[in-house]
Amino acid sequence: MILSDFDLMNYIRSGRLVIDPFTPLIVRENGIDLRLGGEIARLRKTGEVLDTGDESLDLSAYYVIEAGDEFVIEPHEKLLLTTYERVKLPSDVMAFVELRSSFARLGLSMPPTIIDAGFDGNITLEVEGSSFPIKLHKGQRFAHIIFAKTLNPVERPYQGRYQGQKGVTLPKLRGLK
Repeated sequence: MILSDFDLMNYIRSGRLVIDPFTPLIVRENGIDLRLGGEIARLRKTGEVLDTGDESLDLSAYYVIEAGDEFVIEPHEKLLLTTYERVKLPSDVMAFVELRSSFARLGLSMPPTIIDAGFDGNITLEVEGSSFPIKLHKGQRFAHIIFAKTLNPVERPYQGRYQGQKGVTLPKLRGLK
């Protein structure tokens, strides 16, 4: 069952769903718009092999983290963005995150992202650039999150490696084996 704006406001008022900071302006008919945070990670172009089995790997050879109020995404560039909001889900709600259609119509793309029941933190999203440079601004409503109620609360709420993440979060390679 997809939660409506009515359901979402009740979840937020009761404290079962946390969106922080929150403003009613981001609540939509069947979801919530998430705003762009002030940090990105650009994927570097390199021929150096990233070994996913090397848990001690220094990822600075593969990513450049930038902070600011605006960012230009170069044509076909891939980067990681973070949401301005922290999202905390109860154990009976999961979510799907998609790019807002206005940004998709500019040629930006984002793979679908699933947020597990029990997750708490900022959301890190991968975005790929368009055919032309695009400037994004901190605070823009960039992504849309749709919440779905599970039939029953999950027995093991999310406690994975990205629990509690703040800002843009690079891949965590430990435990992939």
